Amino acid sequence: MPEEGEEKGKGFKVEDRRRFSPEGELKAEYREEGKRESEEQAAEKRAPEAQEPAGETEEAHIPPTGFEGIPEGITFASFILGLLTQALAFLGEMPNPATGKPQVDLEAAQQIIDILGILREKTRGNLDPEEESLMDEILFDLRMKYVEKARSAPR
Repeated sequence: MPEEGEEKGKGFKVEDRRRFSPEGELKAEYREEGKRESEEQAAEKRAPEAQEPAGETEEAHIPPTGFEGIPEGITFASFILGLLTQALAFLGEMPNPATGKPQVDLEAAQQIIDILGILREKTRGNLDPEEESLMDEILFDLRMKYVEKARSAPR
């Protein structure tokens, strides 16, 4: 059993890494860090080689949404329409972009339809009336097209 003197030498150190004090003020070490960062940013803006031509930055093309990595133009409806397009391509309703000819892949179409069905169930009650209507219509149409293709497909 370790003696008291040995226990005091062992253990762990607790270090508060929060940026703000309990009063809500920025701690001194972070104020200094912020000054250095802003000075570096100002120096970059002054350097002509660091500047990019206006309108050519990646962020200029993708406006922020509050969610990191999600462009503002992507909505739930556009996501669902993207899945619809994939399902229609797998059902042979539109040409394959690589070959230019329609191709039927019923397994892949069924997977996309199942994904849409799962999304429908998991988002029930959380969608706008337009989004709910869109989901219902898309699922109905895709399921009918799938049944039609599956019946006419050779076994």
